[in-house]
Amino acid sequence: MTQVMREKSWFLLLLPVLVLASLCSRGQETSAEPAGKTFSTSTAPQAPAALLYSQIRSVGLDASRVFLIRDASIDRDQLHITLADGTIAFTEDVNGRVTGAFFAGEGEILLSPPDQAERASMMLFTGAAILEEQFQTAYIRFNDDSFQDLQPQLRPFDQGKEFVATWNATAKNLAEPDALRLLLTFSRFLPEERSTSHPQDELTAPASTLGDRYMHARIGSAKLGTMDAYFDSLAPDEISVAQEKQVEGYGYYDVLAAFSPKIARVGSFSLEKRPDEIAIESYAIDIDVRPPTQLSADAHLKVDVLQGGARAVLFELSRYLAIKKVEWAGRPVEFIQNQALEGTQLARRGNDVVAVVFPRALRAGEKLELTFSYAGDVLSDAGAGLLYVGARGIWYPNRGMAAADFDVRFQYPQGWILLATGRRVSENPEDSGTASENKSRWVTERPIPVAGFNLGKYTKAVSKAGEATVETYAASSVEKSFPKARTETFDFTNTPPGRPHSSTITVEEPPPSPARNAKIVADAAARAVQFFAERFGRFPYSTLQLTQMPGPISQGWPGLIFLSSYAFLTPSEVSRLHVDKVNTILDKQVTAHETAHQWWGDLIFWRSYRDQWISEGLANYCSMMMLESESPAEFRVVMDKYRQDLLRTNKAGAVLKDAGPVTLGLRLSSSQFPDGYEAISYGRGTWLFHMLRTMLRDANAMLEEQRTQEIKHASPEPFVRALLKVRERYAGKPISTRELIQVFAEELPPSLRYEGRRSLDWFYEGWINGTSIPRIELQGVKLAPKEKSVAVSGTITQKDAPRDLITSVPLYAVLPGDRRVLLGRVFADGPEASFRLSAPLGTRRVVADPEQTILSRPH
Repeated sequence: MTQVMREKSWFLLLLPVLVLASLCSRGQETSAEPAGKTFSTSTAPQAPAALLYSQIRSVGLDASRVFLIRDASIDRDQLHITLADGTIAFTEDVNGRVTGAFFAGEGEILLSPPDQAERASMMLFTGAAILEEQFQTAYIRFNDDSFQDLQPQLRPFDQGKEFVATWNATAKNLAEPDALRLLLTFSRFLPEERSTSHPQDELTAPASTLGDRYMHARIGSAKLGTMDAYFDSLAPDEISVAQEKQVEGYGYYDVLAAFSPKIARVGSFSLEKRPDEIAIESYAIDIDVRPPTQLSADAHLKVDVLQGGARAVLFELSRYLAIKKVEWAGRPVEFIQNQALEGTQLARRGNDVVAVVFPRALRAGEKLELTFSYAGDVLSDAGAGLLYVGARGIWYPNRGMAAADFDVRFQYPQGWILLATGRRVSENPEDSGTASENKSRWVTERPIPVAGFNLGKYTKAVSKAGEATVETYAASSVEKSFPKARTETFDFTNTPPGRPHSSTITVEEPPPSPARNAKIVADAAARAVQFFAERFGRFPYSTLQLTQMPGPISQGWPGLIFLSSYAFLTPSEVSRLHVDKVNTILDKQVTAHETAHQWWGDLIFWRSYRDQWISEGLANYCSMMMLESESPAEFRVVMDKYRQDLLRTNKAGAVLKDAGPVTLGLRLSSSQFPDGYEAISYGRGTWLFHMLRTMLRDANAMLEEQRTQEIKHASPEPFVRALLKVRERYAGKPISTRELIQVFAEELPPSLRYEGRRSLDWFYEGWINGTSIPRIELQGVKLAPKEKSVAVSGTITQKDAPRDLITSVPLYAVLPGDRRVLLGRVFADGPEASFRLSAPLGTRRVVADPEQTILSRPH
């Protein structure tokens, strides 16, 4: 059994502008043939967007546009594609526009990532920090004037029909992955429908498409194989290069490098903030749940248009839910529900892309009312009265991490208990219908970034945490796939005559009963709520509900936690599963970890995939703070495990820490390191917060020693003060790594200001956006006794680390009786850094970081 982790799987890589058009939808399969249903559309008699989409996704090559080409280049900032010598065929027109080309011959791609993290990522996958690769074929899609731009390098070719006959089927198969992205561009040119039923039609003309540039090149290289290179001006990562890999039967889409040339490199911690096209203000959803698998719903969305000009807007919805219709203010509009291509993050989350195409361009400032009607088998039945809502995708139209109000009305059969995000404002009102039906309504107490619900046959247990009520709901048994414990073995080898002849009999233990332990779990969650509320402010909601969920994974939603069946086990039940000591400790921490997400992840959420580590690392570290307060020894055991995991090697000998920094988010899980995201976001992320906390705590302790007892105060420790500020400023909002680090920088006392600057730039560059785990040692230490103190000097060395790594190293004096006294913190900037400090009389030696507060290699 592995550590139970939280996975809000469906929205992890959504982008702020296009939601899926960049990182998610670009992760297409190399196989040219789509599997199963590819897309569905509205059944309206006039569907110009569906026709346009169909043409874009199946466009072939034009035999009249085949040329010889030489010394041509396609340049997009740092991305350079050279077509040195070969043949190129352009695609047929789509509404009078050329949208692609197929090239065969000699070409080269050149990409130089701008920062160390992206160069290291490129090195991990290709063996070189710069991509400079020869290729023989390339299929290129674009939405700009690339066809016209290449005209000077084109020469006539009289074998165009033969070339098209060879490559046309390949080109048609490769056209599909870019279809939705190109639809976003070219839908703007569809004829606008004007109607007196929409007075907004009298507003000004739609915004121009200037600034919307897209290019995708799928290149075939003899050395590295097939890879995808992208330039998308509307995506936060404007440039990216990625490649599909198959390892031991599993498909991975490795992002070799991804960045935006627009972002200034100096002091830039995260993706630049970009305004979205729309903002969903609220949801009102009517849901009919038919266990064990079916759901049908009408979702009413109130939407604010933030940027004008768009004709198509993307949403995400479970691939198991088929849309019947989409209405705008009661009037049907076109939609395209496109199955996510295998190999993408979107497909792994079990979701599809839904493009809603409006009859005219949207206007900035207007308000929309949209209704989605859909149904399908989106629930999973795990047996034992346990259903799981979420493993098969998100159950309402969604655009990622953005706070909205939810008002959800459920109808479901009697005999089931339903829990949802928000506050239950009614249940089984008089007009609920037949006696065999339940109805309940749940309304959120504040805007939340994500909503969930769960359904099961539960037993309820209640606990209190101050003003908050904690409710736990558990079934009488575990899921049918739960591992069976076999603990008692009897040996009958030397039995008397007449007894069984078999040598042994193994007695199987009955399955555990989570319902029996529900109160224990409720009390544990209540203790966690109390612990965190005392440090980070009151619990954000009136009630915390924990429901049993099948499998080893736990998930946290605002006010609602899906808690793995494993979390309901008693220590004796865990021991029968033969779980090792460290994972037993980790499993005990799951409830506290998920409870901490109520503050970090639900109340305050991340801005981009590069900032997602904040949620996982901070929630995990808060649970570790609670563990440290209860069992410092177990705390050290777990922290050491995280360090050891980061130093683990794969079959090729690569070290897991080199999968990348925490800021790569889900990109960390790749063909090289399938579990890279979990190990680094949880492990290294936890260590980063521990380093920040202990660094501030040490500096604060030294500062307090300089004050008299009369002016000492009992304010929270600096780390907690910083997090209280984070809550005050960002409650209900996303936060970026830059914003978080700036809050911590406000707590820096003079002794922690590197080169006198009240900044943590050095911590970001070397530790957050770095991967090193250095070996820190002291050399040449000298002790010079004086009248009232001992002068200490020496050198701090950092090995197995970049030359520019900066580390705040705590130095301790060891006194008689092995008593240790903190002397102060010294910045080790580079391989060697000298220091001079004053130590108490009696100092026998000086040691560096004896409490192991730095993510460094063991001494």
